[in-house]
Amino acid sequence: MVVGVPKEIKDNENRVAAIPAGVQALVSHGHKVLVQKGAGAGSGIGDQAYEAAGAKIVGTARQVFKDAELILKVKEPLPPEYDLLRPDQILFTYLHLAPDLELTKALLKRKIIGIAYETVETGDGRLPLLEPMSEVAGKMAVHIAAYYLAKPLGGRGVLLGGVPGVPPATVGVLGGGIVGINAAKVAAGMGAWVYLLEVNPLRMRYLDEILPENVTTLMSNRMSLEECLRRADVLIG
Repeated sequence: MVVGVPKEIKDNENRVAAIPAGVQALVSHGHKVLVQKGAGAGSGIGDQAYEAAGAKIVGTARQVFKDAELILKVKEPLPPEYDLLRPDQILFTYLHLAPDLELTKALLKRKIIGIAYETVETGDGRLPLLEPMSEVAGKMAVHIAAYYLAKPLGGRGVLLGGVPGVPPATVGVLGGGIVGINAAKVAAGMGAWVYLLEVNPLRMRYLDEILPENVTTLMSNRMSLEECLRRADVLIG
């Protein structure tokens, strides 16, 4: 199979759908991989690394879409890419079609075989391609919040971990899913007091066992939410 990796064109999207190790794995199984020139630049991966892994570097996205049977992307195709798609081509990417009627129509019109990363599910119900993004989101949320707590940025001027003689910040986390658990871990690791609200009592018990002592788990209801909002310097939901 010919696999194509075009450069992402969405604003501020610096990721690439395949790294050289992935290319090498595909090539070792007999597939041909086309990578658009500069596709990995935003992730710090040069064209030479892809060539060393066995990929062929092509100059334009049009050439990638023209020759590839399977297109690997990170984000959904944007309108300038619609006409590059070929009938019966396989598109493997985050699609998020529910709010995007125009993209849905474009894929149906071209009879694209679309496989959305966010709907790939294992036998036990896990979403292995969505989980890593949720982990990143949870961890990054805390770092971004810490930055915006600074007074010059309109924050309260509170350090997440506090300093001797000054208490740490209070962080409220709504939900104990993958985003929530990662946010709670990072915030607690930075020394903050963390309140994590969860609706499932079994999940809450599990979280209480694995999270640090400076994380307090609470059943999510109107009263606990109001208390969390009253105390929190940072709220992550």
